[in-house]
Amino acid sequence: MDFLDSLEWFSVLMNLAFIVLLIREQKIAWPFGIVGSLVSIYLFLTTQLYSEAILYSYYVIMGFYGWYIWSREKDKAIPITEWSWLTHLYLIVFGVLCSLGMGYFFEQNTDAAMPYADAFSTTFSFIATYLEAKKIISTWYFWIVLNTFSIWLYLSRGLEVYAALMVVYAVLSVVGLLAWRKTFVAQRAG
Repeated sequence: MDFLDSLEWFSVLMNLAFIVLLIREQKIAWPFGIVGSLVSIYLFLTTQLYSEAILYSYYVIMGFYGWYIWSREKDKAIPITEWSWLTHLYLIVFGVLCSLGMGYFFEQNTDAAMPYADAFSTTFSFIATYLEAKKIISTWYFWIVLNTFSIWLYLSRGLEVYAALMVVYAVLSVVGLLAWRKTFVAQRAG
């Protein structure tokens, strides 16, 4: 196992710990996500997935933001909420436009391997991560789509361990949706 493979495995373990703890609504999830994302930045730069490197830089920032938001309430967890379909439509249109712009930029100005696919994954992951930090239940729908898409993206760049992680993430995203939905329903009833 070479150095990059070792880093990939370490990052995968940190990111798995993050999602499992996130599903359980544990604020300690965020430091695991931060560390895993920092390592991922290096890996994506070396495999020419520049939008993914930007995405994981954003994950580091949002990791600190999520940790802060989730830690504000000392005695209770912040509630899970939902947004309107119209708000989601705006987010999707915004995401498509940003994906096209980012893809075009990287296609014209870099040696990016898959600029539009990379930009799609990155842009919509920005959106899903923000929803995750705010505990908006629809984050899990975004993650189900993104994680499934990322399996193909990572396999195409030879990142087999990350692709396997995305398979696990896709399954855990369904688990997360069901767990958060249960909590959301209980919140409404209580």
